[in-house]
Amino acid sequence: MIEILKAVLFGIVEGITEWLPISSTGHMILLDEFVSLNVSEEFWEMFLVVIQLGAILAVVLLFWDKIFPFDLKKKPFIKKDIFDLWFKILVACIPAAVIGLAFDDVFDELFYNPTCVAIALIVFGVAFIVIENRNKNMSPRIESLGQITYKTALLIGVFQLIAAIFPGTSRSGATIVGALLIGVSRTVAAEFTFFLAIPVMLGASLLKLVKFGFTFTGGELTILFVGMVVAFLVSVVVIRFLMGYIKKHDFKIFGWYRIVLGALVLLYFMI
Repeated sequence: MIEILKAVLFGIVEGITEWLPISSTGHMILLDEFVSLNVSEEFWEMFLVVIQLGAILAVVLLFWDKIFPFDLKKKPFIKKDIFDLWFKILVACIPAAVIGLAFDDVFDELFYNPTCVAIALIVFGVAFIVIENRNKNMSPRIESLGQITYKTALLIGVFQLIAAIFPGTSRSGATIVGALLIGVSRTVAAEFTFFLAIPVMLGASLLKLVKFGFTFTGGELTILFVGMVVAFLVSVVVIRFLMGYIKKHDFKIFGWYRIVLGALVLLYFMI
């Protein structure tokens, strides 16, 4: 029962931090310092990634009309604009997919530690503040998903690669920073980031499940299921909040939060 309650807590943290650009990895590492699951190291590494599947389902639920490329009630049945969007999403996935698959274990060994996570939190926190200050008096060039070109999608994918290399960067944080930097509006940057998460997280989860071997005990399966369900429910609330928030506010508050959190992580592990 205690482990299930811990799984609920991890699901809450995952659901909040996966979509806010504040690094789910950084928060999970901190939480694990105080509330560790009583599981094997192999299961824990898999759990950290696969719990994100619950968060993905929240995106699918909330944005179904924008991501499902078929309309069975009207003709033509195929929504060409949505198919075009998915091709752009796949293009954006290429950098992280190629480099991530080739060097996943290397990156984990080199950079999956509190110091690197803290530095990434701080660096991208500063980036959010600098870019938002720069954009204050500038109008975005791209204000709809349809205006995103393949070149723009690939550039956003390069920023996503940074997150794949350096834990603590935040996948959503890196892609949103990249999108803002090249002139995408906040709303479109957030939506494209959410959609980009679907193939990325599915691929990463499948990779971790294959490495783990699909051999679960009853307890492990329960912990994973509870974590995913809670992450889904919390994600629904958080995504709705974020989309409403950025219509009236910028991302600077998340930049300041990242800087403070990064400093606390450095201080904690130094002590």
